[in-house]
Amino acid sequence: MVFVRTTPPRPVDVLAVFPELAPLARPAMRLHPRPGSPSVGESSVGGPLLWPAQEPWPHCEASHLHVDSGFRQSPADVRLKRRMQARWHRDHNGRGTTPEEAAVKERNAAVLAERFAVGPAPADCPVPLLPVAQLYLRDIPLLRPPEQADLLQVLWCPYDHEPYHKPSTTLFWRSAAEVVDIVAAPPEPYEVNHDGYLPEPCVLAPEAITEYPSSLDLSPQMLAMVEDWSRWQAAGAVTDGSEHADCPRDFYDVHLADAPGWKVGGWPPWGRTDPNPRHCTVCDVRMVPLLTIASHEWDGGEGHSWAPCEEQAAAHAAATEGICCGQSPSRPTKVEVGSTDNMQIYVCPTSPEHPHTDLIQ
Repeated sequence: MVFVRTTPPRPVDVLAVFPELAPLARPAMRLHPRPGSPSVGESSVGGPLLWPAQEPWPHCEASHLHVDSGFRQSPADVRLKRRMQARWHRDHNGRGTTPEEAAVKERNAAVLAERFAVGPAPADCPVPLLPVAQLYLRDIPLLRPPEQADLLQVLWCPYDHEPYHKPSTTLFWRSAAEVVDIVAAPPEPYEVNHDGYLPEPCVLAPEAITEYPSSLDLSPQMLAMVEDWSRWQAAGAVTDGSEHADCPRDFYDVHLADAPGWKVGGWPPWGRTDPNPRHCTVCDVRMVPLLTIASHEWDGGEGHSWAPCEEQAAAHAAATEGICCGQSPSRPTKVEVGSTDNMQIYVCPTSPEHPHTDLIQ
């Protein structure tokens, strides 16, 4: 069943106030991942991949023995913990472990013990990569695949890698029509370095939007224009005594610039640092955002204005009732990168076959 998510109209028409920003408009597609059971033939986050049976599953060959986050759980245990937490959230009187959950936990422990008994320490052997996203060109026309390709598959290693302590990402472009026999049971890593590195299977509701740059990406002249409250008043975009009169730049960044959440294209979400342009290691061309992997679909507080129309009530309730972060409707994928930040994947606009790069912001 196809579902729809719709970004509410912005509280102010950006171009009515600042027509000078028109040349900086960029197309983007919010993916709106939501928990579900995607198939290999669908675009998804954390879902099964259309992976050829005759093609080896990718592994990370690096040694991870230096990694010590204090977190050591198998993917199966992470999934069990999430199911239990979701049940506790629904039924506050039902805490504890059900017999079925206890049986699953015991079975997971037996499987993990068997794996340890027959091989080297999990961090010292090649680590199977985890599916992060699968995007079909038919659903995400903003993708710029190599010739004959119509499918992007993103995977990562669930251990921290340098620099900046983040998963190491790998991209695969392929033609879906060429995949006949599909791998039946992809391998999984022994453990994950962080439970936020295991995406929850999600179906997508792609939505085309137009984005404008963060204030950090504006020229000094345009930034001064955005910070001029009289400009907003002259355009009739605000009323006298507005709570945003002292911080028009914040109002612009929170409500009018780049959208939060998982998305393809658009403008990058800065925050940890000032804009940090990425350049192709092959041709030195400035790279462009391909995919934003987000810890949250929208921010708390004022930021929930980006929550889809269909979920405004849930977003408002979560913001006012203090719903546990793990059960917040703004975290459908359960992914967490950095300190609830974003991972931006960049590609070369000259050639999608040039190496990509990524950045935590």
